[in-house]
Amino acid sequence: MLEARPWRTNNGPALVGVDVRNVSARTSLYRKRALVQLAERVCTGERARPGAEISVLLCDDATIHELNRRYRGIDRSTDVLSFSQDAPDACDVYPLGDIVISLETVERQCSGKRAQMRGEILFLFCHGMLHLLGYDHATRKEEARMRAKQAHYLGIPEETAWRGEPAVRAQSRGTTRTPARFRNGYEGGLAHSS
Repeated sequence: MLEARPWRTNNGPALVGVDVRNVSARTSLYRKRALVQLAERVCTGERARPGAEISVLLCDDATIHELNRRYRGIDRSTDVLSFSQDAPDACDVYPLGDIVISLETVERQCSGKRAQMRGEILFLFCHGMLHLLGYDHATRKEEARMRAKQAHYLGIPEETAWRGEPAVRAQSRGTTRTPARFRNGYEGGLAHSS
């Protein structure tokens, strides 16, 4: 049986473990604490079982292109992929899944603006988390639901909470910096939920 790792945040033990691996040449574009706090906010809001583990791979376009081709049959790069995992119910720690983000695509979408790129990584991470928790956007109704969830968890207006709009999202926050709640510690703890 797997044992729970003692992840911690400012508010006590973490509900979610986030393991980040960067194989891209682009560095210093994410803050692990911000990813953990966002993961906890999403998992708490979605009432996910405590003890989830999420693996994040930050890569380049060639890597995500190959993964997209191999696992989805789509022969092109993309910004984010997610792969859910099944785990036995008896485990204290369970793998929720893997999220792959192309930093090369993020850089291109954000015109190389590093602060905007940090916010976009959080956005794509949230998008991937929602997929791991069972959300999809195959229909307009599903897309609207997922857009509302992303807006809620990221604290951005719903009209900017969709893919391909990083500059608009940054402007809607009134800044191009990572939101303070994900940069300096989560404001108000994990009490916010859907």
